[in-house]
Amino acid sequence: MSEAAAQRDICVHVRLFASYREAAGTNQLDTPLRASARVQDLLDVLSPQIPALTRARGMVAVNHTYVNPDAELHDGDEVALIPPVSGGR
Repeated sequence: MSEAAAQRDICVHVRLFASYREAAGTNQLDTPLRASARVQDLLDVLSPQIPALTRARGMVAVNHTYVNPDAELHDGDEVALIPPVSGGR
């Protein structure tokens, strides 16, 4: 990969919670993406490893702020993937 190509890539820090964490077998992943990536791109990259992301869409927070799938990601962002919660009576 050329130096120019490497500069176009970013890496986001993904934190996984509850069933997503169990499905992935870890609570944290560092995921490389292209520089113009959005949250949906991240979910598409992770879905083969964590199919629950497409079956049970939960909440996504980037740097402690809830966002939509079209939110742009930047190098070093912390992305929290929180599955839907059910329970009660």
